[in-house]
Amino acid sequence: MAMLSDDRIRNPLLKSKIMSAEAAAELIPAGANVGMSGFTGSGYPKLVPGALARRMKKAHAAGEEFRIGLWTGASTAPELDGVLADAQGVEMRLPYQSDPTVRKQINAGQMQYTDLHLSHVAQLVWFGFLGNLDVAVVEVAGILPDGRLIPSSSVGNNKTWIDQADKIILEVNSMQHPGLEGMHDIYYGTQLPPDRQPIPLVRSSGRIGEAYLRCDLSKVIAVVETNQPDRNTPFAAPDETSQRIANHVIDFLGQEVKAGRLPADLLPLQSGVGNIANAVLAGLNKGPFENMTAYTEVLQDGMLDMLRSGKLTSASATALSFSPEALKDFNDNIDFYSKRIVLRPQEISNHPEVVRRLGVIAMNAMIEADIYGNVNSTHIKGTSIMNGIGGSGDFARNAFLSFFVTPSTAKNGALSCIVPMVSHVDHTEHDVQILVTEQGLADLRGLSPKQRARLIIEKCAHPDYRPALTEYYERALRESPGKHTPHLMNEAFSWQDNVVKVLNTTTA
Repeated sequence: MAMLSDDRIRNPLLKSKIMSAEAAAELIPAGANVGMSGFTGSGYPKLVPGALARRMKKAHAAGEEFRIGLWTGASTAPELDGVLADAQGVEMRLPYQSDPTVRKQINAGQMQYTDLHLSHVAQLVWFGFLGNLDVAVVEVAGILPDGRLIPSSSVGNNKTWIDQADKIILEVNSMQHPGLEGMHDIYYGTQLPPDRQPIPLVRSSGRIGEAYLRCDLSKVIAVVETNQPDRNTPFAAPDETSQRIANHVIDFLGQEVKAGRLPADLLPLQSGVGNIANAVLAGLNKGPFENMTAYTEVLQDGMLDMLRSGKLTSASATALSFSPEALKDFNDNIDFYSKRIVLRPQEISNHPEVVRRLGVIAMNAMIEADIYGNVNSTHIKGTSIMNGIGGSGDFARNAFLSFFVTPSTAKNGALSCIVPMVSHVDHTEHDVQILVTEQGLADLRGLSPKQRARLIIEKCAHPDYRPALTEYYERALRESPGKHTPHLMNEAFSWQDNVVKVLNTTTA
């Protein structure tokens, strides 16, 4: 498809800076910290990372070192994370990743990785804590005559990258629907301490900023035209396990409404990405609640279905992450959706102040939980990173209700996801209110550690593992020197030995 410079790039100065991805990649120096757009497979640059990776490979073949620090909003796609990792071109990655090659290199000690709460990233850059941001590579949907930028399918950290980078490369993607214009709310009111002011957002659907990204045109060194789709990943239909988890969550919300602790239209929903999350949303779409709202990170298929049915009246996020079928529906009906969707910077979509004020209902996935309610959402065997903490901590600690969900077992039942002590703690027992597996739901609010342990084993553990967990707990009650959170410290991690054995067997 021919490029659409006149339609998408309407500023004469920036039009004069149009060049190939290869030429733009030549402007990124080795050793630079590079902030690239992208959040959960949407809105990432499509061509410059590949051109940069090819340049890196040539440099390495010539015996030259060429690596960068790679900063994004969250996970991206093979065209960014994958190609740069394959080129051995990333020295430091932050704040979140999900690419298998990146993960392999991190766990092999070949790539440094800083796993951060997503709401913290922008402010850490503004504070100067992460070093200088040398180059920003940001995808946009268009450029206005005055140089303002139309954001694309994710906002993420793009505002901060553009503000803080010494130099800027823009990818203008004509594949992004022009109807995205006006859907964004870019807030420019944040300040550094001691001059911070309250963020004036009091409704999940509210707007407090501008529809465009501001840009210092003197910093733009290249404009690259693209016509490439986002990574649109299909979601599996809800299986029996995810459906049972969803039913537990929905029944519990109904009980909270009946008890008068929730309004009939609930409170703003936040949902992590994945098949269990979509199953919960599908259940809510069929359930008794009306006029719901969402204040979340990523808008995925389930919430689009809820907007279409009218169950959900509005949704706030920082990124869109749709299956191919949902993306077609979104593009075909963008006039309908643009009136109901707001896309914000992740420093606002995930901001603890706003999450707490709005009273968000947070639902996030985990790898494992222990009998006292501590949650591991990032590590396998305590030492190997999976993806990262993402925004789950931003929401969990500050939510009105905080759910963590998982199947009760993994590896076809060979591993229990409820263990005596988690191998890595991302969310302490103080941030975890409700645990849910397909077996049941444990409401941990107001309970002591010992009360939590009995409830979690009874409600959430798989029947095959309940006897062993109960036996461990009862011996800990007798033999632990402390009786507040009883543990047998020489045995607490023994279940992780089984993890090692199972994973070694399945990967052999």
